[in-house]
Amino acid sequence: MSDMVVEVVYALPKKQWLIEVPFREGMTVKEVIEVSGIFEMLPKLTFSAVGIFGRRVSLEEKVQAGDRIELYRPLKCSPQEARRLRAKVGPKAFKRARALRAPAR
Repeated sequence: MSDMVVEVVYALPKKQWLIEVPFREGMTVKEVIEVSGIFEMLPKLTFSAVGIFGRRVSLEEKVQAGDRIELYRPLKCSPQEARRLRAKVGPKAFKRARALRAPAR
């Protein structure tokens, strides 16, 4: 990756997208996402939050050259609910049940 770009990343369980966007001074997270063209590639894309290198940020935050903007998917269940289910049925059964509930992609 060149220092004069910003990356936009989005991941599904079996596929990931990494798009490099030329950096311009003063760009916001929202502007970088729009310029990346990810909504044209994935018209049904929904995300619940954004972050830069794992740190949650607002869409109005200014980016720096070399930043990685991450689009976070909505959770399928709360972490507390997942822990309860794993404790109740065991980790292997939990993974199987989650795989059966996952929508086809």
